[in-house]
Amino acid sequence: MDSSRNFRRPARGPVDQVGELAASVKQYARQETLEPIKGAIRWVGVGSTAALSLGLALVFAALGVLRLSQDLGGTVLDGSWSFVHYFITFVVVAVLVAVSFSRVSRRSLAKDS
Repeated sequence: MDSSRNFRRPARGPVDQVGELAASVKQYARQETLEPIKGAIRWVGVGSTAALSLGLALVFAALGVLRLSQDLGGTVLDGSWSFVHYFITFVVVAVLVAVSFSRVSRRSLAKDS
């Protein structure tokens, strides 16, 4: 006797097949839409927090450089030469922004790239 006959799966009807198909479609939709959206929201949240922190740090650094330049410059750069403090601050901030942008490496939400 063949023992595999005793362990046959019961015959499935059309209702069971439709139910399995619906479950498969739901699982696929969840996997391909909801999970990437959750990942994108997390990615945007972390990126926004980092951008806000970096922006605040840059503002405070600019104010610090401006005050340092004004303190070290003393009365030599007063009057018509007062723009030099702001120019020095602009140059330092431009360098900091260039360094910050050069360190950004992830350009995509995709995990593979």
